[in-house]
Amino acid sequence: MMDYRPLAAELVSRLFEISKNKPQRKMHQSMRGEAFVLQYVIYHKGAVAPSEISHFMNISTARMAVTLNGLERKGLVTRRIDPADRRRILVDLTETGLAFAMRQQSHLLWHATQIVEKLGEHDAEEFVRLIGRVADIIDAMHGDDGGG
Repeated sequence: MMDYRPLAAELVSRLFEISKNKPQRKMHQSMRGEAFVLQYVIYHKGAVAPSEISHFMNISTARMAVTLNGLERKGLVTRRIDPADRRRILVDLTETGLAFAMRQQSHLLWHATQIVEKLGEHDAEEFVRLIGRVADIIDAMHGDDGGG
């Protein structure tokens, strides 16, 4: 039976090397915090409840409220009462927020394109396939609770 620990140690080391790279940090930052909230609302294709975003991000509703307050102050989102259920609040992007999020999305896609182009067709397809498998494995290991 193979001892996977050395391979896992190399993976962790390589991920650390990647995390030190400034462009990668920018990509990572766009996948969390305020930037992630904006992207989540775009992909949701319409207004979304803050609790849904906080659940998906695995952060507290209090932390989500702080994030939304910041986005609202910047004029990127609005919050309104759900007409179908007056107990719920919905988050929408403003026109400015949508434009900002689309620029972010375009920038992230540009960086990702640079990476997969340098990998070449075969390696890029295999890389994306493997990342998908890793995401599925992590999801299965942690389920909806986000814990371990």
